[in-house]
Amino acid sequence: MNPILRNILGVLAGVLAGGILNMGIILISGSIIPPPEGTDMTTTEGLKAAMHLMEAKHFIMPFLAHALGSLLGAFVAAKLVATHKMKFAIGVGIWFFLGGVSMVFMMPSPLWFTVLDLGVAYIPMAYFGGMLATNNQVKTVQLL
Repeated sequence: MNPILRNILGVLAGVLAGGILNMGIILISGSIIPPPEGTDMTTTEGLKAAMHLMEAKHFIMPFLAHALGSLLGAFVAAKLVATHKMKFAIGVGIWFFLGGVSMVFMMPSPLWFTVLDLGVAYIPMAYFGGMLATNNQVKTVQLL
C-alpha cells in the first residue's frame, strides 16, 4: 500500500478508535458514578446547570475518557502508519487536545479539572500510546 495512503488511513483509524472509546466511557459513566440528584446530564444545558453540584468524583470518568481515548487513538495510529510513527501518534493527541480545548469553551468546569485534563489527558497520553506501539521503552520511576 502507498505509504501516504497508509498514513492517512492509520491516523483516521486512530482518531476513530480513540473517539469511540472516549464516547463509550462517557456514555457508561453515569452508571458507574451516578450524577448529583435531580440533574439532567443528557444535555449541554443540564450539564451547565449541574456543574456547581459536581464533586471531584464526577470528573473521574471524563478524565479517563479523554486520557484513554488519546492513548488508544495514538496507539492505533502508531501501529498502522507506515512512517513517522511517533509524529502521527502525537498528532492524534493534538487532535484530541483541540477537542478538549473546545470543550473548555463550551462547557464550564473547575479550573483544577481544566488544567489536569488539558495538561495530562491528551499529549502525554498520546506520547505514551506511541511509545507502547513502537516498542520503545517508557522511562519509569523505580520506587524501590
